[in-house]
Amino acid sequence: MAEKVLVTGGGGYIGSHCVLELNEAGYQPVVVDNFSNAVREGDVPESIRRIEKLLDTSIEFHELDLLDRPGLEKLFKKHSFSAVMHFAGLKAVGESVEQPLRYYRVNLTASMNLLEVMQAHKVHNLVFSSSATVYGDPQHLPIDELHPVGGCTNPYGKTKFFIEEMIKDHCTAEKDWNAVLLRYFNPIGAHSSGLIGEDPQGIPNNLLPYVAQVAIGRRKCLSVFGNDYDTPDGTGVRDYIHVVDLAKGHIAALKKLKDDCGCKVYNLGTGRGYSVLQMVKAMEKASGREITYKITPRRGGDIASCYADPQLAEKELGWKAQFDLEKMCEDLWRWQSMNPTGFTNGTAS
Repeated sequence: MAEKVLVTGGGGYIGSHCVLELNEAGYQPVVVDNFSNAVREGDVPESIRRIEKLLDTSIEFHELDLLDRPGLEKLFKKHSFSAVMHFAGLKAVGESVEQPLRYYRVNLTASMNLLEVMQAHKVHNLVFSSSATVYGDPQHLPIDELHPVGGCTNPYGKTKFFIEEMIKDHCTAEKDWNAVLLRYFNPIGAHSSGLIGEDPQGIPNNLLPYVAQVAIGRRKCLSVFGNDYDTPDGTGVRDYIHVVDLAKGHIAALKKLKDDCGCKVYNLGTGRGYSVLQMVKAMEKASGREITYKITPRRGGDIASCYADPQLAEKELGWKAQFDLEKMCEDLWRWQSMNPTGFTNGTAS
């Protein structure tokens, strides 16, 4: 019988791609989501409905907020999970600067509830969706896993750091626990089918969804937050990774848990950084359209450059990013052009 894996936040961008890869790898995902960043189609997220159609399968879904402790208890009583993939949480850097208490309440309380319920029901294997924001303003580049953490420049990053610390401490106290903490750099792109991709609710907080929406005509102009950073063209430099590469990294992490690995940390990135203006040009090439932009003041919580040293993941997980920038932008444009208004009233059905 296939192993059951609980996927929290599985209706969202990264979670849904991981649900697809879990199915492909022979696992049985059970998805929970509260629709805070997922589009509803009846009683399920539209992303899950499309995965079911693409793979000709059914996926168990429960509408659940991890702040609902009784609801979480009920779910764990119903199922015997072999592991949990934890994606659920608020995730926008700029928004976290404006609403820090909301980020602390939601992200930390949800994760504490999850860990406590896992412990009570003897589910001791966890893959956690962390972030390169835990590194703060980089002291050296590329960033490896030994780089100091905790000097975060925004509340979102601090919540990821605090959750990492909770998991590490718990694994130290409970020797039968295994956890893999995956520090993402900047996921972009979409599944090659064009059926699932990133569909932010409201104004996008991340660069590439906004760029794609300008290219498709949903937005008039991209705001580039600062052009006076110490980078080749003055705009921020980031390590962008294809979301399917990222999802496959989670499957590798799940397999690592079988080694009784304790608590392990890995970067998931490509090892190469691109500036905002380089990304704009790459999307212009992929879409064949001019992307209008304007330079605006820096955004609170942002840093100049951030890109990974991903060698440890290759060495210990057998994982390496496969897709280049051109492929990332091509897949993103396919998603956006097939779904001009996102999951709502999109043409991919």
